[in-house]
This record gives sequence, C-alpha cells and structure tokens, in this order.
Amino acid sequence: MTEQAMLKRKIEAHKFAAWELHLFLVSHPNNCDAAKKLEECRATIEKLIKEYEDKYGSLFDTSMSTSRWQWVSSPWPWELGGDE
Repeated sequence: MTEQAMLKRKIEAHKFAAWELHLFLVSHPNNCDAAKKLEECRATIEKLIKEYEDKYGSLFDTSMSTSRWQWVSSPWPWELGGDE
C-alpha cells in the first residue's frame, strides 16, 4: 500500500470514528468524555487532510462539473456495456 493510500485510509478511519462519536452523543448529549474525544478526532481529521493536501493535492474530486445535474448526462451503469 502506498503512503498516499495509507494516509487516505487513516483519514477515513478517523472520519468513521467521528461519526460514531457523533451518533453516541445524540443519545448521550451530556457525556463530556465523548464530546472531548469528538473534538480531538475532528482536529486530527483536519490535520490529516492538510497533510494529505500538502503532499498530494486536493482530497476531494475537483474535476467534476459545478452543475448539480451533470451526473444525469453520464451513462448509467447498465448503459456502460460489459461482458455480454
């Protein structure tokens, strides 16, 4: 696995952990430890994204059209053809 892929995987793991902490806090809003952990997790995500973007460019696909309906003009999965 490349360093870039490992860094991306690390970002995704922290995003998953942040989401889980967020869900936990929905049902446990007064849990200060979880809230603190969520803030730490968010800070780590920001740091990792900055590191990734400094090394490899934007983490997000910026090549997509700004038109929110652009996906409609793309071929649908069943229109792509395949092993027929």
